[in-house]
Amino acid sequence: MSMFFGFNKKKQWFIILSVCIALVLVFCFFPILRERGEEPLDEVAVTDSAEVEEIVYKYGIPVDNYDVHYGIVKPRQNLSHLLSEHGLSMRQIHDLNEKSKPVFDVRRIRSGQAYAVFFTKDSVASPRFFVYEEDPKAYVVFDLRGDYRVTRGQNSVEWRQQEVKGQVESSLWVAMQNCNTSPQLAVVLSHIFGWTIDFFGLQKQDEFRIIYEQEYVEDKPLQNFHVLAASFRASDSLYYAIPFVQDGEELYYNERGNSLEGAFLKAPLDFYRISSRFSNSRYHPVLKRYRAHHGVDYAAPTGTPVYAIGSGKVIAKAYQANGGGNYVKIKHNSIYTSTYMHLSRFAKGLKVGDMVQQKEVIGYVGSTGLSTGPHLDFRVYENGKPINPLTIKSQPKKPISPANRAAFTQVCDSLMQRLRSL
Repeated sequence: MSMFFGFNKKKQWFIILSVCIALVLVFCFFPILRERGEEPLDEVAVTDSAEVEEIVYKYGIPVDNYDVHYGIVKPRQNLSHLLSEHGLSMRQIHDLNEKSKPVFDVRRIRSGQAYAVFFTKDSVASPRFFVYEEDPKAYVVFDLRGDYRVTRGQNSVEWRQQEVKGQVESSLWVAMQNCNTSPQLAVVLSHIFGWTIDFFGLQKQDEFRIIYEQEYVEDKPLQNFHVLAASFRASDSLYYAIPFVQDGEELYYNERGNSLEGAFLKAPLDFYRISSRFSNSRYHPVLKRYRAHHGVDYAAPTGTPVYAIGSGKVIAKAYQANGGGNYVKIKHNSIYTSTYMHLSRFAKGLKVGDMVQQKEVIGYVGSTGLSTGPHLDFRVYENGKPINPLTIKSQPKKPISPANRAAFTQVCDSLMQRLRSL
């Protein structure tokens, strides 16, 4: 019996000794094994749940573990310039380039974009990660440890709902600024109401009310908007824009359920001012005499995109030295044709015979031909005769169907009430 207990005691000591040896081996060799293998981006030791909340990540990397240097890519800088400045050899940069090929083309690194370099917090301060921001939402992580890894990532985005109400004093652009709202929202609004409201003819005291969502990344607002409802009082008329999904497509409708999108845009470019209107007797600034001007001149900076007001076929793309300069002519149907003149250049690849879509860029504002400054001379012909582009009629897309009428009415009434209460 005593021999049995003695044997068990020896066995217990043997087990304890084995466990101790195993623990020593783990603590001695685990760091070496980690150094040889691929380390994860989130290399954080967490001891309790309270610490989890305190960990701050940037690009999926725990920033407290590193000294982070932020910068902006300068003109003519590439990945080689950026990494060699931080101690990487040309051989290392070459290997990293090879690793990145299936994931990201390093030739796409552009000046003006943000980047970050993560350094170790020691006397050597070795770079461990290089992160390039493709845009505010997307980034590329170059892992400089071990055999190198290149991965893509996305910053988390948030859509925040906001409301704004204001009046036009000089322009819609300025009105948005006065309301502490991005002026880009004025462009979004002009696209929504572009078939029904002449935004070049706004009057003082015209009023807008908008309920919208704006995209944010890390509390920074992006110029991405989604209008949830809008109203615009212009020239004593009140217009509504209510979004509704029908047949899988979201369009904006008025309170009667008619689509705001029509066959023709009210204007072929965004904002800026009308410098000359349709007239049978206008004083020509170059020829110094009165003659007919069967179009509308839009003063705008050189390079401003010019859109096709409606879908159609390009029937002319040419240059007229003593007249319209670079011009494009589009036949929309058997009745209407539109012409765009004094362009600085044409849209890339545009040619006669092409079918273009409404709102497609066909060229850019310039001052070619007989012109005193950058502007667009825009003309519309009805059955071959010039008409005032500002008075062109536009048939809307199909209205809310009878099957969707009840659902639309419920949504519309609710949103109109919210707009009135702003």
